[in-house]
Amino acid sequence: MPNSDHSHIDPIRKASRKMVRELGFMQITLAATNYQPSAVHAMVEIGEERTLTAAQLADVLNLEKSSISRMIRKLLEAGELKETISDNDGRAKLLNLTLQGKRTLASINTFAQRQVASAIDQLSDYQQRTISQGLQTYAAALENSRLGNSATSNQGITIKQGYLPGVIGRVTEMHASFYSSLIGFGQFFESQVATGIAEFMTRLTNPQNGLWVALDSGRIAGSIAIDGEHLGQNLAHLRWFIVDDNLRGAGVGYQLLNVAISFCKKQNFAEVHLWTFQGLDSARRLYEKFGFVLVEECIGNQWGKEVVEQRFVLK
Repeated sequence: MPNSDHSHIDPIRKASRKMVRELGFMQITLAATNYQPSAVHAMVEIGEERTLTAAQLADVLNLEKSSISRMIRKLLEAGELKETISDNDGRAKLLNLTLQGKRTLASINTFAQRQVASAIDQLSDYQQRTISQGLQTYAAALENSRLGNSATSNQGITIKQGYLPGVIGRVTEMHASFYSSLIGFGQFFESQVATGIAEFMTRLTNPQNGLWVALDSGRIAGSIAIDGEHLGQNLAHLRWFIVDDNLRGAGVGYQLLNVAISFCKKQNFAEVHLWTFQGLDSARRLYEKFGFVLVEECIGNQWGKEVVEQRFVLK
């Protein structure tokens, strides 16, 4: 149940206003640059992701497309950004930092790190951890509220990496249950899933492979895997991404996908590929939010029933 005690609201609002002022967001420019806060944030996000489209940037910054377009135009004219055409979609323009933009970002990061360090150096390790955890929790709660996700439904959810007893059967069960009701897959599909994930478990010792499960009060309620061997050529294959029916729309899928993509970045994979089926619109929106692009559609019957299969790729 939501917490009905609102005694913390005013102190949180007051602290938030003070943080905005102390961090310099009330000023015309930010972080010792000549740019407005939104432009600084844009450069930081593009720098972290290396490449973003205008639509993805608008989603990340929670800004209107018209505002994003004006900002991008100014940063292009200033020589901070450059546009390239996506190899996977000729209609998509990818935003990258120029050499000048990378130098500007380095200055921004140096300024911000020094600002935070000078504030927290006078605090104990416990106080520093409290600030870090509290800010992350509050930021996630704000995002969940904006997106309409249930913040309370994520309470008790933990993400664990690696094999857990019962994971092969549970992941197979979730796939069989979901795709049976949605598409009509039967025994053949369930057997294929069970065989595939059982084989994958024998390869988890390879550092390029990873499995993560979402635990809801100790019960396996979601899974995602990165198979770094299956496709070869330094390509990652995202597999067995599923969330229990009771937790769909609660942000658990986002958590799982986020940890898997972070793993792929650390492993320096050139691309991440995934196969899915036409009509799974919620999943597609989540993939596209992370930058995946649809590159292929074809009729397939490898799962025991004819469906339209889709391949998405993340550079």
